[in-house]
Amino acid sequence: MPFTPHRHTTGLTRREVLQVGYSGLLGIGLTGLLAKQSRAASKTPGQAGKAKSVVIVFLTGGPSHIDTFDVKPDAPSEIRGEFRPIATKIPGVPFCEHLPRFAARADKLAVVRSLSHPENNHLLATHHVLTGAAIPGGKFDQVASRNDWPNYAAGLDTLRPRNDGVPTGVNLPTYLVEGPLTWPGQHAGFLGPRHDPWQVRQDPNLPNFHVDALGLAAGLGVERLSQRRGLLEQLDREADAAAKTFSAGPYADLQARAFTMLTTGKVAEAFEIQREPDRTRERYGRHLFGQSLLLARRLVQAGVPVVQANMGHVQNWDSHSDIFSRLKNDLLPPLDQGVAALLDDLEALGLLDETLVMVVGEFGRTPKLGTQGKSKGIGRDHWARAFTGVFAGAGVRGGQVIGKTDKIGAFPTTPPFTPDDVGATVYHALGVDADSDIPDQFGRPVRLNRGRPIEALYTA
Repeated sequence: MPFTPHRHTTGLTRREVLQVGYSGLLGIGLTGLLAKQSRAASKTPGQAGKAKSVVIVFLTGGPSHIDTFDVKPDAPSEIRGEFRPIATKIPGVPFCEHLPRFAARADKLAVVRSLSHPENNHLLATHHVLTGAAIPGGKFDQVASRNDWPNYAAGLDTLRPRNDGVPTGVNLPTYLVEGPLTWPGQHAGFLGPRHDPWQVRQDPNLPNFHVDALGLAAGLGVERLSQRRGLLEQLDREADAAAKTFSAGPYADLQARAFTMLTTGKVAEAFEIQREPDRTRERYGRHLFGQSLLLARRLVQAGVPVVQANMGHVQNWDSHSDIFSRLKNDLLPPLDQGVAALLDDLEALGLLDETLVMVVGEFGRTPKLGTQGKSKGIGRDHWARAFTGVFAGAGVRGGQVIGKTDKIGAFPTTPPFTPDDVGATVYHALGVDADSDIPDQFGRPVRLNRGRPIEALYTA
């Protein structure tokens, strides 16, 4: 019979009562535990656990909110920029003219215009948005380390591990690294490599696209792979003395998980994007953005809970100069095309109701245009005090704008939402209690997330 903890009339288990006794020495105590239970009990029924998957469409580098989803047509020219506003399916809410497909599907979207945090540095801001927590002890351009907070896939994998051959998280199609700088927020941080999401580093639009890590070597079938695994295990036993030099546990686990993934074939098939009809691939767009989002859809169909699709290489959206040319010609059209196709396909397949789609960058851009960069072209600088995120699916009520900014898009004029709240929303959608404890690098319990779900996404 499974063990059922004895629960006292206070609602606490015996283990929690003992925890109260010890935690009093640490200044935590009964009040904190009861408050935690109160928060969990007060969650609105029907909101949590709607999503089986989350697709994070990450606009790396920080897109201009003013030139996309929070246009300011009545502001002076040095604020509003060159683009015209167009009507959307949300009455009275315009988008940028280069987002016509977003505009046509605005009835499915919830646009949060009051995201805000204090970090204007790419690395610190990226970590905050992709983990739901500020980087511990963060300093300017702090690179990724195993002291970082875990990203969403890692948090989910820790609290809800699986052994069915499907990874909890996949990041694609680029790894955010530039020279000596590796962007934090892309892995499990202090939870360790066993919880890292799988990373794809190839462009799905290439004619010969394949993922070596998920495919069998030429001429190697499943039976031969099993034989080879037996040989590998034998070699491992014989090399036991040498293995003691290393921390082999996590890597042995990764090896086993990779083997399971290879032999089940469920996820490997998802990467066979060539199976898609040409008309479908054309609808997404034969470019990095479109094919990455098509691959994200296939991974959702394969049961991957967290898929992050980076829209471009590192800092693609970092428009310090030539902002309007870059947005008009290189960035907005493929984003518009790819996300529209993703939403349409998820809906047609009956998956939109169980897939949360989130389009967001690490911050926005300065309200006032300026001449910057070596080319002296017009652009906008980093601005984290106000930026926009777009949400759809998994119970999100479409056709609404949440929050607003001032006349020039500099600051929220309604209570802001932080990346911590974005993180709480992601976990909330997946049915994970963001108040849950996870072990830090020293094995001590720490709270997964300190934000609050954005309830307005789900309420009228």
